[in-house]
Amino acid sequence: MNIKRTVNFKLEQRKKKGVVVTENVPIRMRLTFDGNRIEFSTGYRIDADKWDASKQRVKPKYTNKQKVTAAEINATLNNYEMLVQDVFKDFEVQDVMPTTAQFKEHFEWYLAGKPEVETPEVDNSTNKYSFWDVYDMFQEESGRMNEWTKATFIKFNTLKNYLNAFRDEITFEYFDHNGLNAFVSFLRDKKNLRNSTIRKQMGFLKWVLRWAHQKHYSDNCAYMTFKAKLKTAEKTVIFLRPDELKAVEDTKIPAQKQYLERVRDVFLFCCYTGLRYSDVNNLRRSDIKENHISVTTIKNIKAVDIDLNDYSRNILAKYKNVAFKDDKALPVISAQRMNEYLKELMKLARINESVRLTYYKGNERYDEVYPKHELIATHAARRTFICFAISIGIPPEVVMKWTGHRSYRAMEPYIAICDKTKSEAMAQFNLARKSLG
Repeated sequence: MNIKRTVNFKLEQRKKKGVVVTENVPIRMRLTFDGNRIEFSTGYRIDADKWDASKQRVKPKYTNKQKVTAAEINATLNNYEMLVQDVFKDFEVQDVMPTTAQFKEHFEWYLAGKPEVETPEVDNSTNKYSFWDVYDMFQEESGRMNEWTKATFIKFNTLKNYLNAFRDEITFEYFDHNGLNAFVSFLRDKKNLRNSTIRKQMGFLKWVLRWAHQKHYSDNCAYMTFKAKLKTAEKTVIFLRPDELKAVEDTKIPAQKQYLERVRDVFLFCCYTGLRYSDVNNLRRSDIKENHISVTTIKNIKAVDIDLNDYSRNILAKYKNVAFKDDKALPVISAQRMNEYLKELMKLARINESVRLTYYKGNERYDEVYPKHELIATHAARRTFICFAISIGIPPEVVMKWTGHRSYRAMEPYIAICDKTKSEAMAQFNLARKSLG
């Protein structure tokens, strides 16, 4: 996730008896992202004539009425701006769009330097913590502070395995630009990872290094300016077109494969509601209202109300009187088995269109072609819902309320797909019209 944001420093607009105050004016930090705006007090004041509005800093060589120099004030503002970027990077690595409350909490925590757990003091001369000691503290604290899911812990355990295989002895000092480049080469040449995967692993590593630096466990800040040169291809969005969706609906399930009936119902329910499979797995009968379902999503802990249509309502009605464990609303199975059976179902439905996937390893490009049924997994249902909703003219802002997306940027790939589909449809219209003379 890439969160678009802006940080501005401005003088507070104040009036006294109808006259604009220009002396000893508070300096405010204004942050905007995802349609939200947050303002923070910087704790400093300055006269208006000593403020450079274009540079958003105090003019050099001046002091304020509290005898604080321009250099000291500007250094603090620079630090605030850096902390803002650090907080956003943390959320980006987790693929989470923060609420204003979440951002404030994290920013103020970084600013105060007061984590929830006591940070042990480090004597750099004798009792220095090892890289792995700090790594474990990072996971423990960040996992609690950011409410990590099991999947996030697995990601950092995977990184830990790569680092262990990379070097027997790892220190924070090792990860200068040469060390970081060496790890990139290891992931590419020894582990044969794709560039897109390497980029994710480096993002996780930088998160660890940034946390250690902020906690004063490491003096190495090379991660701040390091950027691996990795070519990546645009990710192919796998979803079902309306005709393919209907083919899945109409497919006759063989008598010996009746287990696919329930797999199809759950998948179609995701297609008609936009829910992630994890949220359908968590759906209880108490979440089902007369005309909608109310859920709090597993991934980003966001409460959403999704209106029921005839298709989703019929699937719920089909299982209304069937008892499932924990009073679940639908016959869900493990995600792994669901994905295995989905490929079987899609093959049965003849979803066989050839799909080309492009990726890079180093500078070498790879193109692989698969029948579409081999690429269908649970998340294709959510993508199908979004693409279909946008293609029939439902505004993205409405779709976002159903899906829980907080950023318009996250919807852009789907909008691009729909624009391409509309263009292709218009081209077919032109050809048909010409054939009629």
